[in-house]
Order: sequence, then C-alpha cells, then structure tokens
Amino acid sequence: MYEPIHGSFPQATGLGIANPLATVLSAAMLFEMSFGLNEEGAAIRKAVDQSLADGKVTEDLAAPGQTALSTSEVGDYLVSLLQ
Repeated sequence: MYEPIHGSFPQATGLGIANPLATVLSAAMLFEMSFGLNEEGAAIRKAVDQSLADGKVTEDLAAPGQTALSTSEVGDYLVSLLQ
C-alpha cells in the first residue's frame, strides 16, 4: 500500500546508488495513515528534509562537485537525525 511511485530499481542492486528518500517517505505515510503516529511520521519527514538541506544525498540528487553518499550512508544519516 505504501511504496514510492517509481517502483523498484533492480539494476542498482548491490551498487549503493539507489536513492532511499522516497521509500523512507513512504514509511512516514505508513506511520501517519495506518497507525495514526503523526509525530513519528513528521519526524521522518523532517529528517528527509534535513538530509536534502544538508546535501546528504545519493548521486542522482548531488549537485555538480558535491560528494554523493551511498544508499546506506544516506540511511545512516537519516537514522542519526532520528535518534
């Protein structure tokens, strides 16, 4: 029921280049819509917004000359913001 509209990206398997942000935002929707956990969903959204503002993104969103993070590094950054 909750998934990013772009679907899967099997070509990226094991490469660490897939952008996890849409999937993480889908989890925020799950928390809010299915479980009524609005504060938790808002915290997830805030973490994604902060990741974008801080430039902690994968190569598809990195600006020219900006260091891109791997999928797991972006995930780790999001987790650090939620702790």
